[in-house]
Amino acid sequence: MVFTWDWYTFFLVILSLLGISLVVLGILTAYFGSGKSRAVGFVLLIVGIIVGLLTYTLAHFYMEPPNGLIKAVILPTVFYVVATIVGIGIGLLVFLGAIMKT
Repeated sequence: MVFTWDWYTFFLVILSLLGISLVVLGILTAYFGSGKSRAVGFVLLIVGIIVGLLTYTLAHFYMEPPNGLIKAVILPTVFYVVATIVGIGIGLLVFLGAIMKT
């Protein structure tokens, strides 16, 4: 069996990385911010946790790709790197948008 590209995996990786980036950036903003920035940091942290829980819930409906080094490791890695860049980019844009509004 060959690794098949699908939107569901791409979406799950983007959601998980979005959740992780929002949690990390929310913690940093809540810790180092002051006033409105601190409040925005807490909101980012809560939203990141909710996105993480949503990702965890959606992942139970997904079947893992078949075993094999190239099919299950190398090809998905390239796929996940692209999804990582997109997810972290979205997280940074949300973070910067929230900070710029305060």
